Amino acid sequence: MATTSAPLKRMKCTVCGYSYDPANGDARGGIEPGVAFTALSDDWACPICNASKIRFIEN
Repeated sequence: MATTSAPLKRMKCTVCGYSYDPANGDARGGIEPGVAFTALSDDWACPICNASKIRFIEN
């Protein structure tokens, strides 16, 4: 997945509290650092509790 020019905002899972930080990416999901939350595929899920993207709020 390529990096994007979208804003790099942290997003928090409302189910388990996991915080997606674009500066770190998601190593478990194969997401490299620099990928904005909005650029993640629609089927990406929280690496901790498997919640969908719609369960995340701006952190």
